Amino acid sequence: MKTSDRPLDRTPEDVPLHQRLGVEFQRRIDSGEWPEGRPVPSESQLCAEFGTSRGPVRQALALLRSEGSLVGGRGKPPVARRATPSQPFATFLSFTQWARGIGREPGQTTIEVARRRASPDSAARLGLAEGAPVVELVRLRLLDGVPAMLERSTFVHEVGRALFDFDPDTGSIYEELLRREVDLHHARHTIDAVAASPEDAEHLDIGIGDPLLRVRRLTTSSLGVPLEDADDRYLPAMATFTIENTVEGRTTIGRYRTEED
Repeated sequence: MKTSDRPLDRTPEDVPLHQRLGVEFQRRIDSGEWPEGRPVPSESQLCAEFGTSRGPVRQALALLRSEGSLVGGRGKPPVARRATPSQPFATFLSFTQWARGIGREPGQTTIEVARRRASPDSAARLGLAEGAPVVELVRLRLLDGVPAMLERSTFVHEVGRALFDFDPDTGSIYEELLRREVDLHHARHTIDAVAASPEDAEHLDIGIGDPLLRVRRLTTSSLGVPLEDADDRYLPAMATFTIENTVEGRTTIGRYRTEED
């Protein structure tokens, strides 16, 4: 690679050198040029390659350690690790918004949009009479073209019928529903681990029984009326989950007893 071809040399010169080095090192980890689980080049090798002293190189490596892209230290050579993107609760309603927020390209393939009669479970969670009309959606969600999550949502009919006038392959359903002034106000999330079903395995290209992170979501209006019952199943390598607390309010995690317990 010619020196002028390196992304480092296309970064604005007013950015500190250690930050420019950090961007280049992160690119090499993300692209696999520095394979995950393998030691990265030594400080002396990097100094020679980039024609700099050890100070900026050490700062750049320290930055990547703090972000979780490098592990090791205290006499051991640093090892590359692809950081798993974390999804704050603030963006749970929109996979598209989250993906763009972490610099990834969101995508989706719609498997099904159908009007059905509510199953006993969905009817109970949505506060509907058993057999009431609902709209069910199944989509495969992608990050940079790679399968990340299988999304299943059941909407009350008054909300879900809007999906028949919208192409779910074009982007965020929640952005579309909010544009239509649907009162999506509150969501409760329950996170657990499940084994991949045959349908999960087929669409996510994994083995039946492989572990998945499941996020069950009940979305309600500002009056507390249930609008959506959802079951999202993530590949564990593609996402983790965080909780953010502020002085204005408190977010808590509850572990609830289920009928299977």
